[in-house]
Amino acid sequence: MAEDWAEVGISQLVDEYYQAVYRYAYRLCGNLADAEDLTQKAFLVAHGSLNRLRNAEKARSWLFTILRNLFLRDYRQQRPRTETDLALNFSQLPLAIPAVEEVDSGGLQDALTQLPEIARLMLVMFYFEELSYREIAERLELPLGTVMSRLARAKAVLRSKLLDGIPRKRKITV
Repeated sequence: MAEDWAEVGISQLVDEYYQAVYRYAYRLCGNLADAEDLTQKAFLVAHGSLNRLRNAEKARSWLFTILRNLFLRDYRQQRPRTETDLALNFSQLPLAIPAVEEVDSGGLQDALTQLPEIARLMLVMFYFEELSYREIAERLELPLGTVMSRLARAKAVLRSKLLDGIPRKRKITV
């Protein structure tokens, strides 16, 4: 990997990170066309500011930050939306969590798409970027407690959506 991306150019950066950036964009947007547009915008912005990337080891994180900021900017420019509450019905939560292989990528994306955008963004930041609650709070400029509670509700709703329709093993006691 090059020490200075500005010397190498955008093509090596695209070759190295396109797939990861696109997957992140897809998880945020929920559809192919928007993910492609967002990925293209992210690399366009990156190309214009390659001289700001000082550490080649941080290129992936830098690109994810650009992508997330573009997503948030577009999200904020959309028509106003009311806050939604992720209501939980604890009686519908599964008794056991299935093995990871039972959840397919398409089902995951469908479940993510059904969530409000801010909940989806937090989940993707937590699982895909592997950011801590504190880092998410700082980047979204939200109180830590708000991030913790919203992320907990979003995880529970996502888990419920992913497990909906999967046969549950119930303990029968006599």
